[in-house]
Amino acid sequence: MKTEYPMTKSPRAVAREALRLAQNALPAYSSKYSRKDFTQHQLFAVLALKAFLKTDYRGVVAFLADLAELRGDLGLSKVPDQSTLCKAQQRLLKKGRSSRSCTAPPRPHSTAA
Repeated sequence: MKTEYPMTKSPRAVAREALRLAQNALPAYSSKYSRKDFTQHQLFAVLALKAFLKTDYRGVVAFLADLAELRGDLGLSKVPDQSTLCKAQQRLLKKGRSSRSCTAPPRPHSTAA
């Protein structure tokens, strides 16, 4: 199978490409009242890295905490909290397609007769 784009196994390459794509497609902040700790570009890149590594929010936070080079690639002065990533994912994904991984699981319907 031949692909148009070369595949990579480098987390840094994936993060840099995701950051570049987000900079072309997203506004820096979701609101003029945002705290401005992280841009949407940075959060999108971290979420792409999460998917690439097939890990959860805590796993990608730990990965970022360990790799200063990766934080530098993304322009992160600090590591985002897992709840920040969860909220960013909910905001960035289209409604109805968002992952429920950071919310409580749905309660089963009672089938009382």
